[in-house]
Amino acid sequence: NAFARLSGDDNPIHVDPEFSARTRFGKTVAHGALLCSVLRALCEKLAPGWRQARQDVMFPAPTYVGETVTFTAEIVEDGEDRRIISLKAAKTGETVVEGSAEMVR
Repeated sequence: NAFARLSGDDNPIHVDPEFSARTRFGKTVAHGALLCSVLRALCEKLAPGWRQARQDVMFPAPTYVGETVTFTAEIVEDGEDRRIISLKAAKTGETVVEGSAEMVR
């Protein structure tokens, strides 16, 4: 709910348990932008001071509010002025975000 207030994204799928219960998800889901923000912070640790030029992600499964999620990032291409970082977020046995980021100087 704090992210919804900060971002202005108050889509009921994220903030209204009664509404969410009637959707295909069955309950409230976390904002994808919130998950991507955590992944962006991991990119900064792998490429301090670099700029993120692109982040491409998919959400193969929902992340429900209150679930524990593990975030990982790994450099898969390391150039002088460009790095590609593999991104992933997973909950018990299931990937919830996967993709990559391009970091540039």
